[in-house]
Amino acid sequence: MKFAVLILILCLSAQNISFAQENTNTTPATQEPITSNKAKNETDNRIYSLAMRYNDASVAKLKLYELMERNPGNLVYAETLASMYFEMEQYGSAALVALDLLERNDKSLTGLEVAAFSLEQLGALERALPHFESLHLLSGDLFSLYKAGYLQYTLKKYEEGLNSINMLIKDSKAAEQKLNFPKGENNEMQEVSMVAAAENLKGLIYKDQGSMAEAKTAFEAALAINPDFELAKENLAGL
Repeated sequence: MKFAVLILILCLSAQNISFAQENTNTTPATQEPITSNKAKNETDNRIYSLAMRYNDASVAKLKLYELMERNPGNLVYAETLASMYFEMEQYGSAALVALDLLERNDKSLTGLEVAAFSLEQLGALERALPHFESLHLLSGDLFSLYKAGYLQYTLKKYEEGLNSINMLIKDSKAAEQKLNFPKGENNEMQEVSMVAAAENLKGLIYKDQGSMAEAKTAFEAALAINPDFELAKENLAGL
């Protein structure tokens, strides 16, 4: 699954990363090293842009490391590197860069997103959960709220999961968003309303808790929104 923030970072950084230079000392006595660093930054940014254009990830990453070392206060380079690792499915490296980034700025949306999804991919669900929660709180992103609810269900944090799901269902914007779910034995994908997905998830929580009547009501609510929602049909039949 591709995530809009990560793709946006990678697309824009190749062209605009050169505008994020850092000058930390403006005294006349240090004008020469400042000029030298600026020139090095401009050169590295040009090489980075060319490497991205020619799909040479190794050179692009090297230049990002050099820019990070030379400009320790500029977090855009770390954000770009974390996003690049994630897009390359190097989730361990992506998580480490993102976690270091969050130690310096715990409100970095890129850092939170990369950390959350990378840790989830690595199976570290307990560590991924708070990053999804923070991402929703800071950005209002409803998919992050759904992911938080799903992880809470997986980790058997049922009350927290129901709270997240009810928040999602009550949000008017959720009805406008869609999620993809597998359909049939061929693993085809079908698009369903996020509200229907939330109702289905609520049904799973109630089922785990042994509340079959509430589970049935939730699965039926999901099917009322999307009558062809295959997963909700299977869950209802499973009761």
